Amino acid sequence: MKQLTILPILCVFFMITMSFGQEIAILKYSGGGDWYANPTALPNLIRFCNTNINTAIETKPKTVEADGSLLYQYPFLHMTGHGNVVFSAEEIQNLRMYLLSGGFLHIDDNYGMKPYAIREIKRIFPDKELEELGVDHPIFATAYKFPQGLPKIHEHDNARPQAMGIFHENRLVLLLTLESDLGDGWEDPTVHNDPEEIRQKALKMGANIISYVFKN
Repeated sequence: MKQLTILPILCVFFMITMSFGQEIAILKYSGGGDWYANPTALPNLIRFCNTNINTAIETKPKTVEADGSLLYQYPFLHMTGHGNVVFSAEEIQNLRMYLLSGGFLHIDDNYGMKPYAIREIKRIFPDKELEELGVDHPIFATAYKFPQGLPKIHEHDNARPQAMGIFHENRLVLLLTLESDLGDGWEDPTVHNDPEEIRQKALKMGANIISYVFKN
């Protein structure tokens, strides 16, 4: 009953936050995984979006933890890393309410975090299953067209890239990108020496994610 009372208030808070500006944040987590990986990735993606899809996002992303009210200041959270992810019971409850009340979490596996991320997602949503997004999902055509779905940016296990989602009332609230490594493609060119074509694919797909979240 308490959740039913709080959720409408949080939804209004998200609407007010969105009307005054656009900010996104990196989600810091426990467990030993490097939540701070790809430090140039999100700032580069923000600059790309502000230049190319008419967003007005604060250029320096904030860092937040999952256990407090600061979470609700950001309609978009990004999470990445290579290793273990552990949320406390309090963080699980707060993340669930954040996502159900209008927030969005993008988890980009930087290689190695997949089993831990999936374990924690199941704790956040024990009543839901991750679903693979079809190539016809709007997220693949919001700003730029990706008719084949999630692009492959870095090779790890010779596996196809997958975009997995959690839906609530037909809204995508959580996106898990696997075997793609979008964040590596967002980083400065000198970090991975990716060809510009690859970086553009990563940045454009990232812009699609941002655009989709801000429009939905």
